[in-house]
Amino acid sequence: MDDKNLKKIIDLRHELHANPEPSNHETNTKSTLMDFIKENTNLEIVDRGKWFYAIYHSPIGKKNIAFRADFDAILMDEGIELPYGLINKGVAHKCGHDGHSAALAGFALEIDQNGSDNNIFFLFQHAEESGDGAFEAKVFIKECNIEEIFAYHNMSGFERHSISIIDGTSHFASKGMTIHMIGKPTHASQPEYGINPAYAIAKIIDALPHFTNSSNNKGIVLCTVIQVDVGERAFGIAASKGNLLLTIRAEYEEELVKLEKSLEKLSNELGKEYGLKVGIEYNDVFPVTSNHKESSDKVRKAATSKGFKLNEMDKGFRGSEDYGHYLKETKGAIFYVGNGVNYPQLHTYEYDFPDEILETAVEMFKELSSY
Repeated sequence: MDDKNLKKIIDLRHELHANPEPSNHETNTKSTLMDFIKENTNLEIVDRGKWFYAIYHSPIGKKNIAFRADFDAILMDEGIELPYGLINKGVAHKCGHDGHSAALAGFALEIDQNGSDNNIFFLFQHAEESGDGAFEAKVFIKECNIEEIFAYHNMSGFERHSISIIDGTSHFASKGMTIHMIGKPTHASQPEYGINPAYAIAKIIDALPHFTNSSNNKGIVLCTVIQVDVGERAFGIAASKGNLLLTIRAEYEEELVKLEKSLEKLSNELGKEYGLKVGIEYNDVFPVTSNHKESSDKVRKAATSKGFKLNEMDKGFRGSEDYGHYLKETKGAIFYVGNGVNYPQLHTYEYDFPDEILETAVEMFKELSSY
C-alpha cells in the first residue's frame, strides 16, 4: 500500500473504534465512512439508508466484482485502556468491524488511484451482528449485476498475516428459537386444578441430546439452552406460563431445518398432551455461509501470489455470519486474516483489532480484484 493511504486508514480505524454504534443504529459510523470516501476518492457513492456502496467504473469494465465490510459494534464495554478508546460506554468494536471497514476504505483509495480492469463495488454494510444487514443489503447483488463477491474477517488463533480458507461451509447456520407455552394458573396447594408448562419444557430440554446426536446427523448440529423462564416468584401460585429460549445451529442448512421442524413437532405434541397453548418465535436468523470453490480457489491464488502463509481449514466456524445471504445470490467467498496465534479472542475485553493486518487485507482485496 501507499504509505499515506495506510496512515489514513489506521487513523480512520481509530476514529471508528472510538465511536462505536450497535446494529441498526450506525448513523454516525456510516456518515464517517461515506465522508472518508467522498473526501479521498472520486468514486460514485450510492446511499441506501442504513448501508451504502461506492463504485469504481473501469474504462475496460470486464466484470462486476464486489467487496463487503461490516461496520456495527457489539454491546459490551472496552475493558482495556487504549489511546483511541471509547467515548461512550456499553458499546465496543470487539469483533473488529472497525478494521474490516477501514481496510475496505483503504482498498477503495488504492483502486481509485491505480485503477482496475474490472468494475469494483465497495459495499459497506450495517447490522451483521443481528443478521439484519446482509438480509436487507443482498438486493445489491441483483441490482448491480454482481458476478462475484469477497469479504474477510480477522481471526485470532491463526498466525498473523496468514490467510485461511475453506470450500463449502465457512460459518454454520443458526437461529434464535423461543418456545412459548401457556397453561392455567392455580393455587400452589392445588396443582391438579391448573396446567403447568414446566413439565413439557423439561421434556423438550431432555430431548435435545437426541436431536443433536452425531449418529442422527451428517454434520455438527447444536442446540444451546439460553434461558428457561417458567412462572413467577410467588410461592402461592403454580406456574402457568413458560418460555424456553434456544439457539439452534448446524453445519448444513438442511439439518438446521430438520432440527427446527423436530422441535416444533415435539412442542406442539406436548402442548396437546398437557393442554398448553404453544407459540414459536425466531430471532437472529443466519443462513449457512458456504464458499464457492471457484472463488475460494482465487483466495488461495491471491495469498500465494502475495506471499502470505495459506492455511486450509478442515471445518467452518460454528459462529454464524450473515455474509451467507450474498453467497445465495452469486458466487464468492469469505476468508480470514490471522491476528496471531495467541492473540486475544474476538468478543473479549482484551481484544482490539490489530492495525498491522490492515495492509494484509487490502493487498488481498487488490489481488482478488484483478482476477
